[in-house]
Amino acid sequence: MYPEQNLYTKDHEWLLVQGDVGTVGITDFAQKELGDVVYVDLPEIGDSFEANEPFGSVESVKAVSEIFCPVGGEVIEVNAKLEESPDLVNQSPHQNAWMIKIRISDLEELKELLSAEEYEEYLQEQSGS
Repeated sequence: MYPEQNLYTKDHEWLLVQGDVGTVGITDFAQKELGDVVYVDLPEIGDSFEANEPFGSVESVKAVSEIFCPVGGEVIEVNAKLEESPDLVNQSPHQNAWMIKIRISDLEELKELLSAEEYEEYLQEQSGS
């Protein structure tokens, strides 16, 4: 169910790594928990974040949730489509609703993230099934 090429956090973000650039979004599980997304708050290009630091938020009809950076780095691109169509997060969380692209400052941090299989196991453990 979760794209094999991505890495995942226990906070339900995904990271697609291409060289030293990481594309970040939230998982299908996260968007289902949030419900209908009505607003996405993203950082500016050039902003820098540490691993596990909040970089933005997603507002749904239920709640506002922070989004955490899976690895440290500098924002090099933001998904402007989410400004006009925040509902993309619900429709396509693993493709069209990516949030930011960052230049990863320390590739060693990738070792802290979960594979798709590990993430799915984590979800099963959390749900108790």
